[in-house]
Amino acid sequence: MHPRLKIVVILLAVATTIHILLDDGAFFSSLASFNFDYHTSIDTISEGTSSTLNESVVSSTTVNDTSLCPATPKGLVGKIRVWMDGPSYDQLEKLYSSSVEKGGHSYPHNCIARHKVAIIVPYRDRDTQLRIMLHNLHALLTKQQLDYGIYIVEQIANQTFNRAKLMNVGFDQAIKEYGWECFVFHDVDLLPEDDRNLYSCPAQPRHMSVAVDKFNYQLPYGSIFGGISALTREHVEKINGFSNDYWGWGGEDDDLSTRVSMAGYKISRYPAEIARYKMIKHSHESSNKINKCRYKLMGKTKQRWMSDGISSLNYNVTKIEKSLLFTRIIVDLLYDESILKLRKTFPSC
Repeated sequence: MHPRLKIVVILLAVATTIHILLDDGAFFSSLASFNFDYHTSIDTISEGTSSTLNESVVSSTTVNDTSLCPATPKGLVGKIRVWMDGPSYDQLEKLYSSSVEKGGHSYPHNCIARHKVAIIVPYRDRDTQLRIMLHNLHALLTKQQLDYGIYIVEQIANQTFNRAKLMNVGFDQAIKEYGWECFVFHDVDLLPEDDRNLYSCPAQPRHMSVAVDKFNYQLPYGSIFGGISALTREHVEKINGFSNDYWGWGGEDDDLSTRVSMAGYKISRYPAEIARYKMIKHSHESSNKINKCRYKLMGKTKQRWMSDGISSLNYNVTKIEKSLLFTRIIVDLLYDESILKLRKTFPSC
C-alpha cells in the first residue's frame, strides 16, 4: 500500500473511534453498566442468594489481579475420610499452620472466597471431641475455599449449660471482629462425611446435619433444625437469633425451627447422601440436666420470639483467647439474673 494511503486509512480509523466514543456517550454508558453489573454479581453471591445474575461476568473478571473462587470448589470428591483420632493441639498446629492463621481464621490465597463464614461451637468439657472436630473441619473448610473462622464459646464453671445462649454470644462476638456474612452453628460431636456438603451462605436457613449415623442416616422428623444449622447474618437478625432461656438439655432446636417459620423462611437441606455426619459417641453429662421447663417455653415461642433472643442478650466476657486453631470465648451467662427474670413469666422454671 502507498505510504500516503496508509496515513489516510489510519486517520479514518481514528476518526471513527472518536465518533463512537462521543456518540451520545453510549460507549461510556456501556462501561458503567458493566461495572455495576459486576459489583451486583459479587454482592448477590456474597449474600448467599440463589441468583445467577451475571455469573459469567463474575467468573471471567479479576479483582486485584485475583479471580473469584469457583462456585463449586475444584477437587471435591464426595465421600471423605473421617478422622476419629484426636491429635494433640501441637500436632494439629503443625498440620494446619500453612493454611490457618491465629484465631482459627483461614482463607484461600489463590482466589477470592465467595463466602465469609463464622463457625460457632458451644462447648463444655469435651476436649477430645474438640480436637477431633478441629482436625476434620479445618481439613474440609480449607478444601472448600472459604474465608472462615472457628469460635469456641464456653461458659464459666458451675453454671447450668445453655447451648442456645452460647450461640447468640458467638454470633454477637464474631460480628464485632470481622465482616462475616453467614454463620454455621455447630455441635462439637458431629463430623462431616462428604466434602460436597458446603459450609456456605444459604439462600434459606439450611439444616446441615440431615443424615447422622446415630439415627441410621434418617431424618428423625421434618421440622428438625438441630445439630448443625447455617444462616446468613440477615437470617439470624430477622429471627432474633436463638432463645436465651433454655437452661439445660433440650428444646432450643425446636424453638429455633419455629422462629425460622415465623420469620417467613423455609428450612433447606442438601440431599441425605451428601449431608451425612458421624457422631462422636459420648455419655450424657450429669452437669447438663434435662430442661424440665422446655415444653412450656416451646409452647410460647410464637409469642416470645421477638423479645427473647439477640435483642435481649445479656452476658459478660471473661476471657478471649486466640490459638492458631480457634478463638475461644469464655463468658458468664449471668444465670442468677436471667433465671429470676424468666420466673416472672414462668414461675416453675
